[in-house]
Amino acid sequence: MESSESSGARRVRRGRSARTARRRARPVSPGRPLLCAALASVAVVGATAAGTVYVKAQAHTGKGALSSSATPSASREASVETVAEPTVDHDVLLAEAMQSMGVEDGAEVSVAVLDPASGDSASYGEGAFVTASIVKVDILATLLLQAQDADRHLTAAEKTYATAMIENSDNASASALWRIIGESDGLDGANERFGLRETEGGDGLLWGLTRTTAADQLTLLQQVFGDDTELSEASRTYLRGLMGQIAADQQWGVSAAADGSGWALKNGWLPRSTTGLWVINSIGRVTADGHDYLVAVLSHGNSTKAKGISLVETAARAAVSVFAGETVSASRPPSLSASQSPSG
Repeated sequence: MESSESSGARRVRRGRSARTARRRARPVSPGRPLLCAALASVAVVGATAAGTVYVKAQAHTGKGALSSSATPSASREASVETVAEPTVDHDVLLAEAMQSMGVEDGAEVSVAVLDPASGDSASYGEGAFVTASIVKVDILATLLLQAQDADRHLTAAEKTYATAMIENSDNASASALWRIIGESDGLDGANERFGLRETEGGDGLLWGLTRTTAADQLTLLQQVFGDDTELSEASRTYLRGLMGQIAADQQWGVSAAADGSGWALKNGWLPRSTTGLWVINSIGRVTADGHDYLVAVLSHGNSTKAKGISLVETAARAAVSVFAGETVSASRPPSLSASQSPSG
């Protein structure tokens, strides 16, 4: 048995040696180097892609150092996200400021404010209000526009009426100019060109019962204090000058939001004969913290003139605070004593 097993083992060994020799003599397949190269390329690409993904992830998270496997091209692909500036809703800010005020029962107030430098605006309250004497700005703007159309200057009498009407809120002068402009038809025609869409002149000689909105009054102020308007530069300068020289006893209203004497305004006040409640309005330009603002505040249903003035002044400060970031005090008294005339 040993002799036969040894002989078989030798035959097996000789067979394996022959096969090994044949394999060593067999030519190498020309495709194998290409396959190896392809596999190597996949490995490199995979490593590069992995590095790119890692770099992008680090750019978003900002955590950790960049992977050493990332290539320069991969680092250039790192994405950078821009952060949008937060949007400020000035209407919401104004509503919050107004809601913190104490408004007596039955009174209503509407306010509109514009920052001419940025073009941003805010408004609060709705509905139309009786103008009382703030319509005098509109009357004079209409007269100036009509004079421009006729290519003429104001007469000496018209200038006298205009000065008394704006600076002293003289009603007789307002009635005289109301007739000259063609009463409500003349006012409404000019307002169509000025862009006032919700203002309607009073019937007959009742110019003080013209109805308007805070938004329309802001549009009127833009005609007076803006640069590109229906009014010429000379007309705007003339009207601004009168609004900056209001009689001392009428220097209240939107001027409460101004720094010192940085204001130009026109106020209106009127007790309604049917209710005895007061209409108190104020429109104009104020300067606060070195910036100009156009402000219009309308109110009605005030039990007294003093309470109406306090409401209008607090609303004006609230409106400017939306842009100036000032603290509004609801308890601050009227800036100056109000005129005791029954209407203006």
